[in-house]
Amino acid sequence: MPGDIRTDAARGGCRETTDSIGNAAWRGGRALLTLCNSLKAGVSLAAVSLLSGAGAAEALEMELLTAGMNVGTFEVIQVAVFAGIMGAALLSAVWLIRERGRIAADNLELRGRIAEQNTALQRTESLLNLKDQRLIVWMKDRQKPDIVGSLGLAAGVPEERATFLAFGRWLTARSSAQLERAVTELREKGKTFELAVETQHGSLLEVHGRNSASNAVVRFVSLSDAQNEHARLRAEHAALQSEYETIRGLINALPMPFWLREIEGRLRWVNPAYSAAVEAAAPSDAVRDGKEFLPTSVRDAIAAHRRDGKLFQQTVSTVIRGDRRLFAVVDYPGRDAIAGVATDRTEVETVREELRKVQRSHSETLDQLTTAVAIFDAEEKLRFYNQAFQKLWDLDAAFLDSAPANALLLDRLRSDGRIPEQPEWRRWKEGVLSAYRAVQPQEDWWHLPDGRTVRVVANPHPAGGVTWVFENLTERMDLESRYNAAVRVQGETLDNLAEGVAAFGPDGRLRLSNPSFAKLWGLPEDLVRPNTHIKAIRAACDLTAKDSPWAGFVADVTGFADERRDRHGQVEMNDGAILRYALINLPNGQVMITFVDVTDSVNVERALKDKNEALQMADQLKNDFVQHVSYELRSPLTNIIGFTDLLALPDTGPLTPRQRDYLDHIGSSSSVLLTIVNDILDLATVDAGIMELDIGEIDVDRIVNEAAELIGERLREHGIELDIDLSAAPKRFRADENRVRQVLFNLLSNAVNYAPDGSRVTLSCRGKGGMVEFSVSDQGPGIPPEVLDTVYRRFESRANGGRRRGAGLGLSIVKSFVELHGGQVEIATGKGHGTTVTCRFPAEPDAMRPAAE
Repeated sequence: MPGDIRTDAARGGCRETTDSIGNAAWRGGRALLTLCNSLKAGVSLAAVSLLSGAGAAEALEMELLTAGMNVGTFEVIQVAVFAGIMGAALLSAVWLIRERGRIAADNLELRGRIAEQNTALQRTESLLNLKDQRLIVWMKDRQKPDIVGSLGLAAGVPEERATFLAFGRWLTARSSAQLERAVTELREKGKTFELAVETQHGSLLEVHGRNSASNAVVRFVSLSDAQNEHARLRAEHAALQSEYETIRGLINALPMPFWLREIEGRLRWVNPAYSAAVEAAAPSDAVRDGKEFLPTSVRDAIAAHRRDGKLFQQTVSTVIRGDRRLFAVVDYPGRDAIAGVATDRTEVETVREELRKVQRSHSETLDQLTTAVAIFDAEEKLRFYNQAFQKLWDLDAAFLDSAPANALLLDRLRSDGRIPEQPEWRRWKEGVLSAYRAVQPQEDWWHLPDGRTVRVVANPHPAGGVTWVFENLTERMDLESRYNAAVRVQGETLDNLAEGVAAFGPDGRLRLSNPSFAKLWGLPEDLVRPNTHIKAIRAACDLTAKDSPWAGFVADVTGFADERRDRHGQVEMNDGAILRYALINLPNGQVMITFVDVTDSVNVERALKDKNEALQMADQLKNDFVQHVSYELRSPLTNIIGFTDLLALPDTGPLTPRQRDYLDHIGSSSSVLLTIVNDILDLATVDAGIMELDIGEIDVDRIVNEAAELIGERLREHGIELDIDLSAAPKRFRADENRVRQVLFNLLSNAVNYAPDGSRVTLSCRGKGGMVEFSVSDQGPGIPPEVLDTVYRRFESRANGGRRRGAGLGLSIVKSFVELHGGQVEIATGKGHGTTVTCRFPAEPDAMRPAAE
């Protein structure tokens, strides 16, 4: 090992140094003995060894003199130097011997420690070389790692160094990525790790990463069965944890509300989309406050599904930030928790509904077309047809709804004799069906056996399929023929019209005219030829009219107005004739001008206007007379009624029975006359348009009873029974109370007048469709059909089986007041079946309407 080599080198160096010092001392001693012998002096080694210090030379000289030797000073110095050197050498030798002993002891201790380290190293190498583990060691000063140990081929781990270091070649993708990331963090950041990785053979390894000051070590360990199971569970747990974090991150990023609930329904966790939907500051706030995303009814339905162990999956509506939106909700009941997610389907449903509307509108539009349309898909199956297609080929709807193939449809049309027979049917059919492989639209003409001509257009779809358009040109061709004939007839007709006609093009030149045009304006024949400019015609026409309109005609024909308008007018000629003209704008910028001689019509119109003005003056005089007379009659009538009532009082004096009878007749006749005068005034007010209704709340029960009381005396006089039916009547409605009472009184008076003695009159009221209906029925003779049309005319009074003739204003007043409220009056009658008059008032009148005159 490297440590043993270094220890032996140190031990050898110390031994060589000690030997060299000893050799030097030995050689110095030999030289000193030789010197002593040469001097023939018997100097002992003990004396020489004492020669040291400052008196060494003197001591040596004294010794020599004692011995009887005759030596000089120089020789004494030499001896002294040698003696000093020898002393130093001996001292050095003693010191070196002592150091050599200490070093030998140190070396012995080092050998023991080195032996211990070698034993530990061998033990460590034995542990590292076990077959169930392998290490990768990176030294700080080296990039290339050392690999120690072996895992065996049974674990699916390669022995070859390069293959082993390429983790992706023998580990799964997930394990390789985790290990590479952990090793990088270990070497760069010193972050230790423990992983369970899986080989591509399915074996599990435990990997430990450790870091020290000088190296980084990654240890791969094969696992026992229990450890293998534990590692497998750890790997699965790590994988599940990673998947959980990934899925949770995805759920947090989703714009769809997601929630987890406890099994009893309490919120456990929500994502940010949920908290945003419930307007919470954070998901934790939404969970803490228990803010619910779904309405109570939906949560109850989810709870019902959960109790039945069923998955809830429906589209529900909820309010988000004040807007109602549609969400596709899926709520899954787990064993220990409940998970739910809501997908906003508002835009999808809106687009889908718009698509349905567009498709429905498209289908309805195609159904309204007279052109037959059929759409086939890429498989040549019929997917849509309109009514014109079914009508054109007279096919059963059931057959068409079965989505037949295009080839089958052609065969069916051939067998039914709907399309012409072809000499080579198969080739012709293949040519028709080649439209499915074409790029550009194809067009063909089919002359059907029944004499019709059909234009066939095949429009291929980019995604496959063909839209077939069958245009029946039979009528078009017939119309073209008729049009040509009509043009010829038109020319003949224009030439024989008494009305003058001239048509100008956008360039102002004459396109056509008839002889009447030249005759009415007195134009020469050469001036009314085609291509004559309108200005030349204007110059001639201005001379024959008092106030010529031709300047405006020129502006309309040759101008560039943004809006072209037709106009009419008339012009008086110099000879007194009056022409009525009409300027009509035609397509393509053309203009047609017509002229009619209306001299006789204008004269008659002027006479009629004069007569109408006279009639209006007479009607005004009549209205003024009626109002004046009515007002003048009311004052004396009021006096007569007042004095009649005064005479009837007991304080005035006694009256004879005949006088009292006369007085009653005077009072009743005066009241009838006052009623007629009031009716006339009311009608005059209505005709003048100055009557105003006093709209207010009316109690139906009260106003009906009041009207019944007003007519009660006449009912008792003739033994007529009045039935009132208010079971279906509203409590009240809005109208003019006085006018409604007057209407009911007139209806009851009219019914009592025609009802037989001892009969029954019915007054009913009911609410129907926002209207209030009052109906009065009698058992009288009814109204003849020839009289029914005149019942509303004023002053049209007929006995017709009645007890008395009135002024003929009763039903006229009724109709005027009802229509003034915005209602209607209807009469149901029949000879011998009585008469029912129904008045309908709006429950809430919106505005006063004009009454019938």
